Amino acid sequence: MDAVAFAWANMVWYWARFEWNWFSTPIFSPDPTYLGAMVVVLSLFWLLVFLFFGLYRERYAASRFDELVTIGKVVTIGILVLFFVFFVNNLDPHSAQLNLIAYWAAMIVMVSAGRIIVRSVQKILILKGKGLHRALIVGWSDALELLYEEVARYPEAGLDIVGAIRLSRENGSSHPEAVTTSTGLLTAKQFEMEDLPNLIDDLEIQDVLIALGPNDGASLLEVLRLCDGKPVKLKLVPDFYSIIGGMARTEHMYGLPLIEVLPEPMQAWEQSLKRIFDFTFAVVVLIVGLPLWLLVGLMVRLTSSGPSIYRQTRIGQNGRPFSMLKFRTMLNNAEADTGPVWATAGDPRYTKLGRWLRKMRLDEVPQFWNVLKGEMSLVGPRPERPFFVEKLTKEIPLYSRRHRVKPGITGWAQVKWKYDSDLKDVQQKVKYDLFYIENMSFRKDLQILFRTVYTALRGSGW
Repeated sequence: MDAVAFAWANMVWYWARFEWNWFSTPIFSPDPTYLGAMVVVLSLFWLLVFLFFGLYRERYAASRFDELVTIGKVVTIGILVLFFVFFVNNLDPHSAQLNLIAYWAAMIVMVSAGRIIVRSVQKILILKGKGLHRALIVGWSDALELLYEEVARYPEAGLDIVGAIRLSRENGSSHPEAVTTSTGLLTAKQFEMEDLPNLIDDLEIQDVLIALGPNDGASLLEVLRLCDGKPVKLKLVPDFYSIIGGMARTEHMYGLPLIEVLPEPMQAWEQSLKRIFDFTFAVVVLIVGLPLWLLVGLMVRLTSSGPSIYRQTRIGQNGRPFSMLKFRTMLNNAEADTGPVWATAGDPRYTKLGRWLRKMRLDEVPQFWNVLKGEMSLVGPRPERPFFVEKLTKEIPLYSRRHRVKPGITGWAQVKWKYDSDLKDVQQKVKYDLFYIENMSFRKDLQILFRTVYTALRGSGW
């Protein structure tokens, strides 16, 4: 729909400028084929601009007015880019202002009309029960019932309650609750609060609604801990806002007041810029340094038995496992007898070359391939192995919040702390990781990258 709107807006502006002469006589008369080329090029430009600013992310049951305001902002920015890059020398100085206003108006009207049509169709489908978000309620009995009734009064919100965990005030435990849904009566086996992550997977939950009271901070933190790393959105009733402070933002879904907990840590345009920078930087490093990386790989192969590139399963964004690459720095099958263990400063498993590669951080270079594949970023919390993730999640509160973002080759914890050698080190680095997640920005990434280069040149790693 956007592509059609872009095409129509560009054609209307072209006709107004060159055929109807609304803005005085144009300074040149284009070839008839100019219209087709202009429509294609400008439509592609606008698709990229909208993609960059996150306008193709899911906006489920979101306010159409808010979306139109966002479109107005993005179109204004795009118009300014076009003017200074392409149009500044091609517009009649006496009619340039009117030209730009007309083009801006054509884009706003056409795109907004298309978006309103799409969102209206989506709303109709939601009211018919199509494409609903599967939701789970967690809370005390009285608050749970009230929230369930509140959701039922706003079908436009598109939430299908498929289950609930009722918490007992007597002993703080939980037991299953049967909830009438669009698919009938849901029954569940006995479970504890710790089963919440499994319920999210088994019931394919997309939203977790939290119905707790103003004095239930500990219970909220437990829910946050269990849901961290899961691809779900957390929403709670507004009167609980004082407990979670800056970790939430208010959201109204067609009149249903909810607060989204742990929203996206970066704005859409910053995430797009971060991904573009990651991809470009990784390509440059891998191509420019290819002779050196081939030499390093050959030296690893010649100085010790085993492959040059070491593959290891790590946990990435939203808890998804992936295969992380490294230049091998240890003896082949180094953990065959011990199982997964943390490396230490004087670890005898390191090869002589491997110890130097690790000290200079060159062993991480193959991970630029993981960056190209979108499994990692240049900057983010370091990914950990499943064995340690399972262990640390139980021992460190909110450890799984590290999985809200892509793992990184380097991170705030890496430039502020040393390699992990025990649980105390991990706990300290988790503090730095959580600080980074709560303060993510492209500027912060650049700062960390510069400090990483400085750390590597000093050889302050092992």
